[in-house]
Amino acid sequence: MTEVTTHQAEEDARNEHILIYVDGRIVPKSQATVSVYDSGFMLGDGVWEGLRLYSGTWAFMDEHIGRLFEAAKAIDLDIGMDRNGVIAALLATQDANGMTTDAHARLMITRGVKVRPFQHPGLSRSGPTFVIIMEHSKPKIPRPITLATVPHQRGLPMTQDPKLNSHSKLNCILACIAAQKAGADEALMLDVHGFVNTTNACNFFIVKKGAVWTSTGDYCMNGITRQKVIDLCRANGIPVFERNFSLVDTYSADEAFLTGTFGAQTPVSHIDGRQIGAGTMGPVTQSIRTLYVQLLYAVCT
Repeated sequence: MTEVTTHQAEEDARNEHILIYVDGRIVPKSQATVSVYDSGFMLGDGVWEGLRLYSGTWAFMDEHIGRLFEAAKAIDLDIGMDRNGVIAALLATQDANGMTTDAHARLMITRGVKVRPFQHPGLSRSGPTFVIIMEHSKPKIPRPITLATVPHQRGLPMTQDPKLNSHSKLNCILACIAAQKAGADEALMLDVHGFVNTTNACNFFIVKKGAVWTSTGDYCMNGITRQKVIDLCRANGIPVFERNFSLVDTYSADEAFLTGTFGAQTPVSHIDGRQIGAGTMGPVTQSIRTLYVQLLYAVCT
């Protein structure tokens, strides 16, 4: 079985010639560099946000930019500009690349260049580093993905809060490696109590007897697409529950799917070698995907 990820995209030759925003300049990809003394490179000290462009509009931009600023405040990082400034940089990068739809932007902000290669944030004295990578990007996920449960957990609030889109992603990378070595595409991660939580890259949902279940949200990323799915279910009469549930509940689910900014809703066929439902996208997942596309059409046209 060929490897699949929730961030798999169609190959696009135009991405070899994209322009990238680096600290106020928009430069060719080959010239887009940051210092080896940068806090993000050295320590993963920074936050990021991902957005998708549909029909000329960045979907749910206010929520994404708001989450970026919340994360920056949480780690005491001064972005160096207000929300309007960040949005202006995003739109300038879009305009420079001539992108109108099917694009993905990754906004990355670190604490900046350090004067010495050590941990203390006071050694970052030159202000933040701000980079925007914007690519032509159309999801291409040829089949439902497979998951394997791993021992790794997302961070606890007192260690590395999972609600932070931080540059420090090693625990999720290790989870992904463990899943791939088990023969799966991505990792299913449990919370500190052993309940099903999230994957290494996306939020996780199951469907049982027509009802949609997802985790309590206490130990997972506060996903914007996750919340849109919950809201759509509530608005359209689909029972939805944020609750604790176990692997036993999960294995007997009728459907399972993931949510994320890039892939929207991605069906899951197998978990720990067990087929979920029919092993294909189920009717409830398909209904939610249709509702989500309608929502995008309403907000992006």
